[in-house]
Amino acid sequence: MWIVAACASALFAGLVSVLGKLGLQTTDSDVATAVRTCIVLVLAWLVAAWAGSIGQIGSLAPHTWLFLILSGLATGGSWICYFKALSLGDVNKVVPIDKSSAVLSSLLAIVLFGETANLGVRLACIAIILAGTLMMVERKASDPPVATERSWLLYAVLAAVFAALTAILGKVGIDGIESNLGTAIRTVVVLVASWGIVAWKGKLLLVRRIKPRELAMLVLSGIATGASWLCYYFAIQNGVVSAVVQIDKLSILVSIAFAWIMLGERLSPKAAVGLSLLVIGTITMTAFA
Repeated sequence: MWIVAACASALFAGLVSVLGKLGLQTTDSDVATAVRTCIVLVLAWLVAAWAGSIGQIGSLAPHTWLFLILSGLATGGSWICYFKALSLGDVNKVVPIDKSSAVLSSLLAIVLFGETANLGVRLACIAIILAGTLMMVERKASDPPVATERSWLLYAVLAAVFAALTAILGKVGIDGIESNLGTAIRTVVVLVASWGIVAWKGKLLLVRRIKPRELAMLVLSGIATGASWLCYYFAIQNGVVSAVVQIDKLSILVSIAFAWIMLGERLSPKAAVGLSLLVIGTITMTAFA
């Protein structure tokens, strides 16, 4: 059952980006992030309740709260940039760059925490992942003007940077707290930050203009996120952690497949080779972590 749960986690995680893209056809990306976060918040606390960790809140140290807030802000920055990138670029291009956050996290861990075990293998995997990512980010004749092209690329890179910071901040100050409770608390920070940005930019009225179909896609995207967390937690709790992590990394294949089926985004031969390199490098790095 844990293998099934791990595969389901990857399936739902892969669906998140495609459903999010479908919800961004006319909806502002900041508004979409705020609306989606409401769904994720409910599911995150349900997961924390299921894990039985809510009772730990009263015993959290001040420095733990500090790093939970900082990592929540980093998570919010990652989500906001990620959905902005999805609104401007193809899923096939945005997702690989976002997944490269694992590379940034690994490099920061080497520098900040001295994690040099299997350093040669890890550096080789990082090089392979970066090469694969660059091969997937290719310009097509049908692409928008260069200015727009650079915009989605910038937001995708920022999403990866913030995602890497989330992991590092968690490593620094959130040891000892149950992961699902940490995620639930961080989601509260993301909710406040995302709606604060919407209000600050004067976009609150745009919430009423969301088309019903796109709202449904955003809700489903939030549900997919929560379902992925539930399945991942079950798999981690009952299975082999190293195997679960590797299976979860394959969510990029699910995103690419659904982008092909639902959005008509097809990979070129060069991008397909890049995807293969990215998957091989990610799995290998996870295996030697």
